[in-house]
Amino acid sequence: MNDWFTINEIDTDTYIISEYRHWEETHCYLLNGTKRSLLIDTGLGICNISEVISELTDKPVTAIATHIHWDHIGGHKYYPDFYAHEAELDWLNGGFPQPLETIKEYVVDRCTLPDDFHINEYEFFQGKPTKVLHGGEHIDLGGRMVAVIHTPGHAPGHMCFWEVNTGYLFTGDLVYKDTLTAWFPSTDPKAYLKSLETVSALPVNRVFPAHHSLDIQPEILIRMRKAFRDLKANGKLHHGSGTFDYGDWSVCL
Repeated sequence: MNDWFTINEIDTDTYIISEYRHWEETHCYLLNGTKRSLLIDTGLGICNISEVISELTDKPVTAIATHIHWDHIGGHKYYPDFYAHEAELDWLNGGFPQPLETIKEYVVDRCTLPDDFHINEYEFFQGKPTKVLHGGEHIDLGGRMVAVIHTPGHAPGHMCFWEVNTGYLFTGDLVYKDTLTAWFPSTDPKAYLKSLETVSALPVNRVFPAHHSLDIQPEILIRMRKAFRDLKANGKLHHGSGTFDYGDWSVCL
């Protein structure tokens, strides 16, 4: 358990909680304010993330997922105070478009599981959020403010989180170094481009993705925007057009 999570400090009030023993290499982010803390994504649910978080903050914690996929809400069961986007409420109430057995296959794929984890006990989190988000809200943590940006494309209710004072952009699955997923029926390649247009216009100092390499610079936002613009111009920004490789990232449509 103790070696499942890797903790890195961004600054004295912001932490990365990573799960490198799974191929998804997920990253969750804890933002501590003077009044409360915000946990962006809660990981895979293989180990208890709340045990780690309790060592990093003594404030009340609100959990918020960039989107309602299994690898982002695994620890939501430990946080009764959680927010979700209106477009994915059905996924928290029995309407997720993939069966539980398929999700379980994802959980155990390419992973060294802890001895005390039993896949037969795994459940896809369901629940009612304490606040429904639409995009455009600001979350006050006390001394720091986090803006909610609705960025559909990878998922209908996908959100990025932007802290103006630091220039931190938490991008979830919209932006990361690896193969971006935009081929599931619930994805929307054209909305993906619009979301990249939105975040690439921000004066970003640092990009924090939900997966894989943390060595990622803000300029990637511009490169991804250009690539998606080119795909649209060439009539390829649609499901089934293929996988396109751009060196340190790719996209599967």
